[in-house]
Amino acid sequence: MSGLLQTMLTFLQNYGYLALWISVFIAAAGVPLPISLVLLAAGAFSALGEFNFVLLFILAFSALVCGDNAGYLIGRHWGSRGLDWLERPGKWNRFIPPRTVERSRTYFRQQGGWAIFLSRFIFSALGGVINLLAGSELYPYPYFVLADTSGEALGALIPLLLGYIFGASWEAVGDVLGPLSLFILGLLVVVLLVTRLVRYMQRLKRAQTAKVDQSIDVQSSPAGTPMVDTPARPSGNLPLL
Repeated sequence: MSGLLQTMLTFLQNYGYLALWISVFIAAAGVPLPISLVLLAAGAFSALGEFNFVLLFILAFSALVCGDNAGYLIGRHWGSRGLDWLERPGKWNRFIPPRTVERSRTYFRQQGGWAIFLSRFIFSALGGVINLLAGSELYPYPYFVLADTSGEALGALIPLLLGYIFGASWEAVGDVLGPLSLFILGLLVVVLLVTRLVRYMQRLKRAQTAKVDQSIDVQSSPAGTPMVDTPARPSGNLPLL
């Protein structure tokens, strides 16, 4: 057990629910803290009768949502200004073209919901970064709240429930969750890359097919056949011999 985790657990045991809420809020706002392990331990303590499980869930859920919203608002206030600055014409455009920033914002608005939702309970280590990115990319706030609350309901329940079920063995569960999250992340990256490669090959094949069809049409069109000169037909009456 790391010294930081031991300190946080001591803080939890000494100050109870208030310590849990503060720790979870700070972690959700973007500070890298082992909050999943703290929630596992809190669930185990609740199995021993030290805490009320329902109250733990309510406090953890509210702290997670409040911290996520704080990170989103920070990104929206300061991060979006930085991206707006990059979109302006200037010397930095040779490194980050304004078109790239615009496409990034458009893509995140279309696909960012899944990133927000999954980073609440599977890739929780990325949650703080995703919150700042969502605010910076001006992701619509109502959709952020929807994806955030639905994901954090699982993000609070899963570690608390696992800690409650496994009790004193919660540390062993924590050792498994970290590599499992990395494996799932790697698997999703591979699937995403393969999907993009397949789509690229399909577009390339369609472009080549269209080019061949266009070449055949040009060769078979009447405009492509040589023109034969025909004698002009005389007009008027022919002279009498």
